[in-house]
This record gives sequence, C-alpha cells and structure tokens, in this order.
Amino acid sequence: MTRAAYSLLLLVTMLCFSGTGVAQFGTGQPTDLQAHEDGPAPVRDLSGVWTRIGREGSFRSGSTWTPEPPKLTDWGRAHFATSKDSNAGGFTLAETNDPVLTRCYPPGVPRVYFHPYPFEIVYTAKEMIMLYEYDHTIRRVYIDGRPNPEDPVVLWLGNSVGNWEDDTTFVVTTIGIDERTWLDRSGYQHSDQLRVTEVFRRIDNLNLELNITMEDSVALAEPWIAETLYYRLAPPHWELSEISCSGDYLDFSEFESFLEEDGG
Repeated sequence: MTRAAYSLLLLVTMLCFSGTGVAQFGTGQPTDLQAHEDGPAPVRDLSGVWTRIGREGSFRSGSTWTPEPPKLTDWGRAHFATSKDSNAGGFTLAETNDPVLTRCYPPGVPRVYFHPYPFEIVYTAKEMIMLYEYDHTIRRVYIDGRPNPEDPVVLWLGNSVGNWEDDTTFVVTTIGIDERTWLDRSGYQHSDQLRVTEVFRRIDNLNLELNITMEDSVALAEPWIAETLYYRLAPPHWELSEISCSGDYLDFSEFESFLEEDGG
C-alpha cells in the first residue's frame, strides 16, 4: 500500500468514529485498520484504547472542569493565588510555575485526563491497569475487593480501588494523591485530604462516559463536580506510542531561568 493510500484509509477510519467530534487515536500506528462493530456494551469490561471526543452542546475546556470556578476555602484561595498557569493564557512558558511543565512532574488524578492522548485499559486478576500514552504513565486500580488504605503511601496518581455498580458502571475512588499536583491546568491546588471519585459508564460497545467528583475539605468549600467527559473506543489493536515530558514536545530552555531562581 502506498503512503497516500494508507493515509487516506486511516483518515476514513478515524472519520467513521468521529460522531459529533473527530476522535484522535494518538501517535501510535494501528496494526489493524478494521473498525470495531457497534452494538451493546459488553458486560463489566472497559478494556481497549480510549480517546476523548467532543460532543455537541457539552462543555469542553483545555484547562478546567466546569464553566464556573470551584468554591474554595481560604486555604484553597491562598494556594490558587500562587499558581501561574500558562494554559489559560495568563502566563508565558517562561513565567509559569505549572509543575507538569517546569518540573516534568506526573499530572496526577484527575488532571491526567486533560492530556489529549489516549489511554488503554487492561486487566489482571487483581487490578485494572490504565496505561496513559502521556509520559508512560501507569495507574493501578485494584479490583480484588480491598478498601482504600487508611494511611496511604502518597503517590503521584494516588491509591485507587474500584468496583462494578452494575454491568456497565464502574466506580473508582482514589486517595493519597501527591499534593504537588494540580487539580486542573488552571492551577487549583489540593491538600492531602483530596478524594477523587470517577464513575465510568460504558454507553455501548464504542462509547464511554466519565464523571469525576473531587472532594477536599481543606481546599474545596464543596465538592467540585466536573462536566462529563466522553470517550470513543479506538480501532482494535491500536498501539499506544509514547509522548514524553522529557523533551519530545517541550523546549526546556524556556524554563532555565525559572529553575535557577527556584533553586534548580
């Protein structure tokens, strides 16, 4: 197959999945361009490669979760005032103190969903593993019946456990999320009391919706409930590529002055 023919076939395949928004299936190369068949949702199964899509009439932002800002405590307002985000245009890359951009820190939960790259879900007997194309991020959601730990080890993506509410609805609760992460790209920060609840609902064989609730009595005056996110199942056998924070798409010379001023 010529390069032109391959590109045309790939474009047609992606458009077939686009619905009301064009689905982007990452930078990996598919090993099979056959589309998944539409149909009912499989029973208790989220496996596959998922990519976020837009939906007509739904809120979608590249930097935050809701049209209106969250209600903050005094602690939350004080910490938000220190944030210098570049995603909403307030600060340049040379001025930002966004930890993902300046330190290459993992984005944490739930911010990881803002990266416009797909993620893959696979299963073992005791866990659901989420493989994010962004920065080789791996997340383990335990499904063997254990509760959230009472005194969790602090992790970048926290400690997650999940259970099925019914055959198509899977609920994940996460605690022990590193405080150096931001809740979103706008710079809302959290304490060690953050608890994130994710509700995945398999709408049918091709579509998935995700609802996220953030609770933190130190930072948030009331729970912050994100607008629903929508995902489309990528073609079968789509292979994730790698997007590395260590230099694949960022020019770190922009941050040299910031790092020097901040103590390296």
